[in-house]
Amino acid sequence: MRKNTLLWKLFTIMLYISTFTFGGGFVIVSLMKSKLVDELHWIDEQEMLDLAAIAQSTPGAIAVNGAILVGYRVAGILGVIVSVIGTILPPMIVLSIISVFYELFATNPYVSLVLKGMQAGVAAMILDVVLGLGSTILKTRSWVYYSIMIGAFIATFFYKVNVVYIILTSTLIGICLVVYKQRVGVEHV
Repeated sequence: MRKNTLLWKLFTIMLYISTFTFGGGFVIVSLMKSKLVDELHWIDEQEMLDLAAIAQSTPGAIAVNGAILVGYRVAGILGVIVSVIGTILPPMIVLSIISVFYELFATNPYVSLVLKGMQAGVAAMILDVVLGLGSTILKTRSWVYYSIMIGAFIATFFYKVNVVYIILTSTLIGICLVVYKQRVGVEHV
């Protein structure tokens, strides 16, 4: 595929995903996976899992971080620029319109009902992401990954541990695991 065609396709994909994504970064990760992994095969499922983890653990919006990582992976620096513009354009336009008509939106009962309905859809999309990415972890058959996943769930759900601590701990465990694998020369732990 020619570079210009690839960049245009990347832009339109990210614009489409960003336009129809409500609910934040986890929802956009699901749509990115569906389009970029399942349909176009630009990246594989493990790479998408890694990109989602990096996008979530770095400062900033998950959608923009994901766009940066995917754009770079697919088309380098120009891919980053194109995918970020495609990702931030729809929210900028929508927020600009809402800011002009804020008073009408804030008091409108129909808008309130639409937003309530969208919350149910967002919950379903987040569940889809959890199941999809969680199944990828389960396929590894690694007791370390299982332990991290279960430990993170328990820490968040039962003990209300701040997500930052969970991400930092998981990162530290991942670094130790990579160092261990390199020293010992094993593939799976």
